[in-house]
Amino acid sequence: MRLLLALLLMGDSTTTATLPDAAQLQHMASKFAATPLTVDTTSLSQRDRQALIKLIEAARVIDRLFLQQLWSGNLQLENLLRQDRSPLGQARLNLFRIYKGPWSDLDEHRAFLPNVPDRKPLGADFYPEDMARDDFEYWLATLAEQDAHRAKSFFTVIRRNSQAPQLTIVPYHREWRDDLERAAALLSEAAKLSDNASLKHFLEARAAAFLDDDYYASDLAWMDLDAPIDVTIGPYETYNDELFGYKAAFEAYVCLKDEAETAKLKVFASHLQQVEDNLPIDATYRNPKLGATTPIHVVNEVFSAGDANHGVQTAAFNLPNDERVIQQKGSKKVMLKNVQHAKFDSILAPIAQRVLPASAQPDLTFDAFFTHILAHELSHGIGPHEIKVNGRTTSVRLELRELYSVIEEAKADITGLFLLQYFFDSAILPGGPAIERKLYNTFLASSFRTLRFGIVEAHGRGMALQFNYLMDRGAFVARPDGAFEVDYSKIKNAVRDLTHDLLLIEAKGDYQAARKLLDQLGILRPAMKHSLDRLKDLPVDINPQFITANELTSTYP
Repeated sequence: MRLLLALLLMGDSTTTATLPDAAQLQHMASKFAATPLTVDTTSLSQRDRQALIKLIEAARVIDRLFLQQLWSGNLQLENLLRQDRSPLGQARLNLFRIYKGPWSDLDEHRAFLPNVPDRKPLGADFYPEDMARDDFEYWLATLAEQDAHRAKSFFTVIRRNSQAPQLTIVPYHREWRDDLERAAALLSEAAKLSDNASLKHFLEARAAAFLDDDYYASDLAWMDLDAPIDVTIGPYETYNDELFGYKAAFEAYVCLKDEAETAKLKVFASHLQQVEDNLPIDATYRNPKLGATTPIHVVNEVFSAGDANHGVQTAAFNLPNDERVIQQKGSKKVMLKNVQHAKFDSILAPIAQRVLPASAQPDLTFDAFFTHILAHELSHGIGPHEIKVNGRTTSVRLELRELYSVIEEAKADITGLFLLQYFFDSAILPGGPAIERKLYNTFLASSFRTLRFGIVEAHGRGMALQFNYLMDRGAFVARPDGAFEVDYSKIKNAVRDLTHDLLLIEAKGDYQAARKLLDQLGILRPAMKHSLDRLKDLPVDINPQFITANELTSTYP
C-alpha cells in the first residue's frame, strides 16, 4: 500500500509536470461554490426522522457503488488519496470527491491526477476499458435476440470472459452484490420505521429490485409515492455511458416534500395532453394519450449521492426512464427548490450582470428560472418515446444511442420554451410582453450558465446546439459591448422551428440527422467562447454541504 501511494504521488515525471499543483487544484475546486444546504425536519414524526437517517445511510452506499461504476480504479484511488495529508494530497482528494473520479468534467474529462487514464473511459466501467464500439456491435450481431436485449439493458455490465477474450453479460445485482445487499437492507429498515404506506411500499419494492434488477414494480410504486420524505434511489440516467448511452448509473436524492409549493403546480400537469396535441410536428408523431398521471413534486434536498452528486448538481429531474412505466403512468417531475435557489443566487445572478444589457437585467427572476426548469422536465415526458423505425417497434433512446442524451436535453429545453409560450397564448398562465421578456431573458442568461458545463456534457452540448441555432435565426443577438439580447420579433418562431426539428429527429429515430445537427451546432463558436472567457472568475456551479444530513446522522448511532 505504501508503494502504491508513493507511485500515485510521484507519477511519471513528464505527466506530473503537466498536472495541476495544489493552488491550481484549489482554483479548479472553487468553480463549485461551497453551499450549505439545510432543511427543516421538525414536521417529521420521530419514526420518520429515523427512517430519513436510514435513507441517508443507504444513499452513502450508493455513492460508493457509483464510484465503481464510473471507473474500476476509483475505490483504491480514493483510499490512497486519503492517506496523503499534504496540501497537494488534500487538494487532490477534495477535487476527486467533487468529480467522483480523477477527471474534470469542466475540462473535457481530462485527468488532474497522475497514473490514471488521460481521459475518462467513454464506457466508464460498464464495458471493458479496451473495448471499441465496433467490438461490441460485432459481438452483439452474434447473439440471440433475447441476449442482445440483455446486452443493451440498463442493468447489465459487459465483461471479458476470464477464460477467453469473448465478451459476456453480467447483471448489476451480481456485479455489485455486496453494496446492493447493504443498500437493500437499509431500505428495508427504513420501510419498517415509516408510517407512510406509499413510502413503505416503494422502499420494500426497491429493496427487492436491488437484488434481482427487476425495477418495473418499484418504478410504478415510486410514481405513486406520496409522503413527507421524498426519496429517489436506484440506477437511472445513462449520461456516463458515452459509448452507447445504454447503461444506467446509480444515484440517490433524499428530500422532504414541500406540499404547499407542490399544490401550486398541478395546473401544469393537467394541460400536458393539450400541449402534446399542439406540438409542431405531424399529428402521426404525437401521442394521443399520455400516461395517466404526471405528478410534479417540489422538494428540498437533504442529501444526494452517486450520479446525483457528481460535478454539476441536478436542479430537477424527470423519471423513470422505463418506456413501459411512461406509457402506463407517465413520468414524475421532481423540482429541487433549495438547490435551484442556490444556483440562481450564487451562479446565475452574477452571470446575468455580464451577459445581459443593463436594460434587460431587471427581467432576470427566480420565478422564470424555476418555471422553465419545470417546463424542461415536463417536456421530457411529451413528444416521441416509443417509435417505429422500418416497421419495428423501438425507442428514441435505442436509435440515437450515445447522441440521445444531448438531443433529449436540447429538446426538453427548447420544447419547455414552446410549452410556456403556448400556456401564455392560451391563457393557461398569465402572459403578456412583460412576462415573456422575463422568460426569454432569463433563459438567455441561463444558457451561459449551462454552456459553462462544457460541451462534453449532455446539457452543455445541448445548449450549444440551441444557442447557435437561435443566433443563426437572429433570435439571440450579440451586441458590440459583449452582451447579448433577445430579438422579440424572432424568438417565438425560432423556438417553434427548433422544437419541430428536434422532435422530428426523435420521432424518426434519425441518428444521422442528429449527428449532422450536433456536428454543425453542438460546438463552441468564437463569439461564444469569448463570452465564456469573460465569466472565468465566477463559480460554475454549487458544491452542496449537507448540513442537515450530517447533523442527523451524527445525532443517532
